[in-house]
Amino acid sequence: MCVGNHNRSPIVAAVLAQLGGDTVEIRSAGLREKHVGKGAHTNMIRAAAESGYDIEDHRAVQVSLRMLQWADSVLAMDRSVLGELHELADETSAAKLRLYLDGEDVHDPWQDAYPAFTECVKVIVDGARPHLP
Repeated sequence: MCVGNHNRSPIVAAVLAQLGGDTVEIRSAGLREKHVGKGAHTNMIRAAAESGYDIEDHRAVQVSLRMLQWADSVLAMDRSVLGELHELADETSAAKLRLYLDGEDVHDPWQDAYPAFTECVKVIVDGARPHLP
């Protein structure tokens, strides 16, 4: 989960889905409705493609309590997102919430230059294995 489901969470979903294959079912969402129905940031689409991940067809959705209840695990991209997810979660789903990187935020490259998007993809790919069966 990220703020807008526009940068970080789409690439996390693509990476985990590709690496996990049939053993995982991934859903990607954001806290805000600002980008709902829209695609990922063009720089993230490009950076993802350069690393072998296709997020061209991604469409943003807003997280709901129902999604949190459905999930076995909910990965937040940063502490701020994690805090807001805890506010939305019920007692059962709150236990599923954690940071994508243990004790570390994944930087949102939203208004950064293109190299920050490629670095974000690298950080996400490097951090994927602990989340897979």
